[in-house]
Amino acid sequence: MLIDNQLPLALARRLSELGHDAQHVLQVGLDEAADVELWRHATADRRVVVSKDEDFVYLANRSGDQGRVIWVRLGNCRRAVLVNAFERALPAIEGALASGQRIVELI
Repeated sequence: MLIDNQLPLALARRLSELGHDAQHVLQVGLDEAADVELWRHATADRRVVVSKDEDFVYLANRSGDQGRVIWVRLGNCRRAVLVNAFERALPAIEGALASGQRIVELI
């Protein structure tokens, strides 16, 4: 997973603790990159983008593109609330991605 800039580094760390290959854009030097550049990096690395940015939904809908996104639609909340919500939803998220869904929403 590639965690976008609007989400906390703590989310990438927690996902890594849970056994996922998760990186935050800060960790790979892409914290100031344009969305398209992040998308290219993620798809080349076979990573799922995790973002609040709807632009990634549009990128995922492009025909011929194999990228996937977990679209975080939670409102502004504390970091711990976000990480806990993601952790609770993780089995459903994993199932949706395994079934071939390219856009998975976390609401």
